[in-house]
Amino acid sequence: MSLDAIRSHVTDDMDRVNQLILSKLAADIPLIDTLSQHIVTSGGKRIRPMLLLLAAKALNYQGDSHILLAAIIEFIHTATLLHDDVVDDSALRRGQSTANSIWGNEASVLVGDFLFSRAFQLMAEVNSLRVISILATASNTIAKGEVLQLIHCHDTGTSEARYFEVISAKTAKLFSAATQLAAVISHQSEEIEEQMAAFGHHLGLAFQLVDDALDYDGNATELGKNIGDDLAEGKPTLPLIYTLDVGNAAEKTLIHHAIESAEGSTFLPQILQALARNKAIEYTQQRAKAEVALARKALAVLGDSPYKTALLALADFTVSRCH
Repeated sequence: MSLDAIRSHVTDDMDRVNQLILSKLAADIPLIDTLSQHIVTSGGKRIRPMLLLLAAKALNYQGDSHILLAAIIEFIHTATLLHDDVVDDSALRRGQSTANSIWGNEASVLVGDFLFSRAFQLMAEVNSLRVISILATASNTIAKGEVLQLIHCHDTGTSEARYFEVISAKTAKLFSAATQLAAVISHQSEEIEEQMAAFGHHLGLAFQLVDDALDYDGNATELGKNIGDDLAEGKPTLPLIYTLDVGNAAEKTLIHHAIESAEGSTFLPQILQALARNKAIEYTQQRAKAEVALARKALAVLGDSPYKTALLALADFTVSRCH
């Protein structure tokens, strides 16, 4: 099932979410309006809000809070993108110039802060301490994950376990919050809430694993960014960590130099050869498929419905996508 076919199950709700996002972006400050519009309307997949909407429908939720929560999830995600691009000094995202490359780092950081604060304003409208707690914890965990990733940049001693700790915090936590919130607002049992959170967690891990594989094995035009960006930023992602573990002495030395260097991208052709020889991309994809299998298993608590089918299809899409 294509992403468009998956999204078609919640088309009306997604339209409402998009309208709400645009209405809540308004700040009466031109720079905030312009910069926010730039990143929010730049062609993102809206995976996280769509995940919440599909989960709510699969749980037979009948209210309207899922629309507001989906918008909040997207605001949090968008804020992290603005901050990430500043930290990573990124020039391209989704095939377009990043906000920081157009308006500068200061504006991007401050507008990211605005989006975070707007998200917390919207949380109050849900009028649920449980919902606020989940979203606040998720926001804090994401921030900690970004700090952990920063600490491990250019660190060749980063283990596979530490890598999973980072992506669990910076990526999987918001996926998990989205699906858990769907269970909370539909007043599900503790078991179903836990399984829905687990589904989002494993799906988020798979999503990041595929992203990290595509950074070395994707098409730059389809990705909307340059191949090898993670290497240029000194990020020891799983393809490199795995090759450091199983590669030969020359390959290990090469990867050490590339990760530790401020000019890591100059080693990209040799790194790609080392990854190919050791099947590091295949290994990363296998780990992603294992996470998707766990995600699919978590959905066993749900009864059959077109929305459950769409969630399962979204899990499959995560590991089959090329961007």
